[in-house]
Amino acid sequence: MERNHTIMQFFEWHLEADGKHWRRLAKLAPKLKDRGIDAVWIPPPTKAVSPEDTGYAVYDLYDLGEFDQKGGVRTKYGTKEELLEAIAACREAGVGVYADLVMNHKAGADGTETFQVVEVQADNRLEEISEPFDIEGWTKFDFSGRGDAYSSFKWNFEHFNGTDCDAREDRNGVFRIVGDGKRWNENVDDAFGNYDYLMYANIDYHHPDVRREMIEWGKWLADTLDCAGYRLDAIKHIDHTFVREFTEAMYADRGDAFFIVGEFWNSDPGACQQFLEDVGGRISLFDVRLHYNLHEASEQGADYDLTKLFDDTLVQSNPTNAVTFVDNHDSQPGEALESWIADWFKQSAYALVLLREGGYPCVFYGDYFHIGGDEEEIEGKKMAIDPLLYSRHYKAYGEQEDYFDDPQLIGWVRRGVADIERSGCAVVVCTGEGGEKKMYVGEHRAGEEWVDFTQTRDDKVVIGEDGYGSFPANGGSVSVWALPDPV
Repeated sequence: MERNHTIMQFFEWHLEADGKHWRRLAKLAPKLKDRGIDAVWIPPPTKAVSPEDTGYAVYDLYDLGEFDQKGGVRTKYGTKEELLEAIAACREAGVGVYADLVMNHKAGADGTETFQVVEVQADNRLEEISEPFDIEGWTKFDFSGRGDAYSSFKWNFEHFNGTDCDAREDRNGVFRIVGDGKRWNENVDDAFGNYDYLMYANIDYHHPDVRREMIEWGKWLADTLDCAGYRLDAIKHIDHTFVREFTEAMYADRGDAFFIVGEFWNSDPGACQQFLEDVGGRISLFDVRLHYNLHEASEQGADYDLTKLFDDTLVQSNPTNAVTFVDNHDSQPGEALESWIADWFKQSAYALVLLREGGYPCVFYGDYFHIGGDEEEIEGKKMAIDPLLYSRHYKAYGEQEDYFDDPQLIGWVRRGVADIERSGCAVVVCTGEGGEKKMYVGEHRAGEEWVDFTQTRDDKVVIGEDGYGSFPANGGSVSVWALPDPV
């Protein structure tokens, strides 16, 4: 029987810019596989505005750390050669690689151009606050360090529909570019009136040459890396008709097994379902609503109603399209979408993501290893997460039954499958003062002695003749009960 699949987001925002990250991945790939992690989401591999940039201020999509541009050859994470070696090491270990694609904007232009714009309100991009006027904008991309290698396409202001800087007046704003057919893309999130524009020089997906070039690049990148899939950044800002066209082209090029997950940062379940329908229903989305529910639970503690934890989540409505996660680089402390799950609840949150039937869970590098930075480092929680990864790989299989009948004490069982010996588990999450849950695991389990794989409890639960066990959990913690493996 096929084992459960698990992703690791293999980076956090404050990774040291030492150019050694691809080498770290190559070294760790076999160990990740041993933990049951069989896919990694890597940071943007493309050349950004500097060797220190995380990759989201993307400059040249065809430079994977090969050309001397923007202050060096390598990216923050290493050279192209090291990237390809890391992917090969992952493949040998049985770990798929999902590359992060930044397709909404470009940064670090090689020169300025003069063109007409209208300034719009930052909080309502549909409201114009000026007549058309000339600006000097950073929109000229020549890629002199790369030349015409891999692509001869050069970008200019015609390929963008907005920018944020007038170099002539040395001032910032949101400037919509004026011209034939120039407008914001309509099929985007409706925050701020129209949320096509996010930052830097905004790519215009009305332009047929742009659509063609970006699809050709997407196929080139997948073929060059021979990767297993893509993570698409900030897709609520990109015309969803292009997202559909792009993803269908990738499936046609790489096959149906190619995995694509989009960052559609919207906690409205209706919006997520509509977006999935608009793009053809084949891609996955990160379950942002579940993340926020977990965050609220960690903030409110015993006052949070755990029975409603999965209400309005993507994993509840679209379990096969949901990538579930606890935290990521955007939600970590100090970042734009900070909503960090409190330490006391972190292990419980991972149990709720890793040990349930629905969703494709993603473990955050910053949670597992550590978070760096100049301010306050955060220690990794490997010791808390490893037992859950083990339980996911060996125990969390079969029919699921929920016991969500107490706002401070919830549980569920996985009944196990015949093909995986000693599989099956019972999970109890408690935010109150502690308690136990009587749950049914099957008459065929009668007499078995189950232990807590988190090692929070050192007692044993004996399964009764009726197939029930009374599974305890300490206050503010989680216990994962299962039949121990032979020593």
